[in-house]
Amino acid sequence: MQNSPTRNDADTPTAESAHLVKLLHRLATRLHPRHINVMEVCGTHTAAAQAAALPALLPENVRLISGPGCPVCVTPAAFIDQAAHLALQHHVHILTYGDMIRVPGQTTSLEEARRHGAQVSVVYSARQALQIAARKPDKNFVFLGIGFETTAPATAVALAAARQQHLTNFFVLSAHKRLMPAMQALCSDQALAIDAFIGPGHVSVIIGSHAYTDLVARYRRPCVIAGFTGQQMLLALVHILTQLLDNTPAVANVYGSRVSTEGNRRALDLIAQTFTPADTRWRGLGVIDQSGLALAAPWQTFDAAHAFQLPQPPDAEPPGCRCGDVIKGLIPPADCPLFARRCTPDHPIGACMVSREGACTAWYRYRRSENHHA
Repeated sequence: MQNSPTRNDADTPTAESAHLVKLLHRLATRLHPRHINVMEVCGTHTAAAQAAALPALLPENVRLISGPGCPVCVTPAAFIDQAAHLALQHHVHILTYGDMIRVPGQTTSLEEARRHGAQVSVVYSARQALQIAARKPDKNFVFLGIGFETTAPATAVALAAARQQHLTNFFVLSAHKRLMPAMQALCSDQALAIDAFIGPGHVSVIIGSHAYTDLVARYRRPCVIAGFTGQQMLLALVHILTQLLDNTPAVANVYGSRVSTEGNRRALDLIAQTFTPADTRWRGLGVIDQSGLALAAPWQTFDAAHAFQLPQPPDAEPPGCRCGDVIKGLIPPADCPLFARRCTPDHPIGACMVSREGACTAWYRYRRSENHHA
């Protein structure tokens, strides 16, 4: 590996970051005039990059683009409508993580449904949702299963506990997703110019670095797993540019303190025992084969969609909203005509402006002054 960065224990983090920036610029000069688009898949990376003003440190021919790694952002509007339907028509009590309250559906949001009398409560874990349901056996509760392989094991543990406690009033409406099929779909889309990936730290803790091997081999795009500091992301970018120079795309892991090759086997076993891969819709990406995590047959009695015979409403973005294009990395948030005008964190129109991990939220917070609409 040419110009491979080395760690000097005497360096301060600031000195090492400055060294990485210089090395990055030298590598980018050698790649010129080629323009390099690196997708940071994880929403936490998007927020961290903007907070650290990382884009301003990059060479002119290297660009970070956001990806579909914000669970709230990729949850389709139709799922929100289903949850609101459960609360308003079936009078169940919805239990959900806080960001989901304000995500707009096509016809309503959970926040608006609550204003119309629906019971919707914020919980901080699947375990807490289960505890609430156990205290009120005469009331039906539905927990919204949101997130990737990071949060799915906790949902699985809660379901196992519900079965052990013989609860008949606790259900899950699953929007859990698998990240690898989405990354494969991005690589297969000819309209997208993605040269490499900064692999997500949290998901990689569960699935392990080995999970990316087939993607890199098939699509010939470097994938470097990184933690959530500017320095970690700079180190990942140096690895990426070096691989591109050498034409040796590979999986690399600069987050070795947390991410192993095989991942968390216990968590993966819990997912396999409780869920089954299913085709599912992603906001902006459409239906991706085998990218969802539906409850497996032995757990179907806990499946809210099955228990309440939920209709599948059509799905569409709000008029003018380009959240889907932001998720795919087609445009930066500032290119959406609603950004910082009609769509703000206080009054979000698109899901990307709701979550702290959303690209639009990060741009609004850290780069709004660059946008001529602001």
